[in-house]
Amino acid sequence: MSTPFHGSLRRLALGTLSIAGLLVGTGHDKVLAADWSATEIQYQYGKLDVPFSGGNTSNTHIVTLQHASGYSFGDVFFFVDFLDDNDLDGFDDKDAYAEGYAYFSSAKILHHKYSGIVKDLGVLVGFNYDADADYLAYLPGGYVDWNLPGFAFLRTQFTAVIDDTRGVASGGIAPSRDDGFQADVSWAYPIHAFGQYFSIEGHIQYDIPVTGEFGTIPYSILGQPQFRWDVGYALNGKKDVLFVGTEYQFWINKLGENTTDESAFQALGVWRF
Repeated sequence: MSTPFHGSLRRLALGTLSIAGLLVGTGHDKVLAADWSATEIQYQYGKLDVPFSGGNTSNTHIVTLQHASGYSFGDVFFFVDFLDDNDLDGFDDKDAYAEGYAYFSSAKILHHKYSGIVKDLGVLVGFNYDADADYLAYLPGGYVDWNLPGFAFLRTQFTAVIDDTRGVASGGIAPSRDDGFQADVSWAYPIHAFGQYFSIEGHIQYDIPVTGEFGTIPYSILGQPQFRWDVGYALNGKKDVLFVGTEYQFWINKLGENTTDESAFQALGVWRF
């Protein structure tokens, strides 16, 4: 589908990439030397809804590789979910889903120190990809880092969602859709209580309604807050290595189906290295 709106989002993507290039060009020479990094493997297990199935649910295993690292230009974040459920139904049967983002920080690149509740402003470029559904989208936009008491970080980002899916008419699995917009807030809030370390972290994402190959795709709200207990510290005093807890997933209009509103707790184990 090609519309003037679609073309405007393409120009926004090119503009975001141009701004990112200009910012990096004004920064340090060694932009690829990591200042810090954190990599995790997460395992989750719970009963999740199967959209477009008439209300079925399936016990689902999810193994996630997640990475974040900081550089002189900003930071990078990506994850890959490997999903498999207990039913051979064409949904989450040995599927893989990935997202990746590069953030270009005005505070780092321009050496500007913000004051008050704003910690940083910048631009970002990202992608979303699902192997099973053959779904691909690009996400250019901007972000704000907030300086609020108690938070290890709190970030809001606003992006276009530029669909590059082949679509069913061209032999793909997932239907193509018009481009849209997305808002996301992510956070980590550490807690030290009773001699133990805990954290509440995750994200909440909102997508506007768009038109797809087969009609209107409604808005969606996806939330994945986690509660973690640093069990490695409790067992042997090694902090920030091994965690257990739960992830609560709520998803209004899951994957665009307006009759599927998910609410599910999942067991969670995390190994950070």
